[in-house]
Amino acid sequence: MKRQKRDRLERAQSQGYKAGINGRSSEECPYQQTDARTNWLGGWREAREDLQSGLFK
Repeated sequence: MKRQKRDRLERAQSQGYKAGINGRSSEECPYQQTDARTNWLGGWREAREDLQSGLFK
């Protein structure tokens, strides 16, 4: 059971990262559950920081 929960949260973070890299708004988060939403936004924030630091163009 814990494995499934961890995978779901990792997937949310990965999707958030991809959204951030592609320039999508944080308001477009598809998750309503708090834990998944938090991970998605964390991934989105990380991607935005990577963009600002010049890792992606």
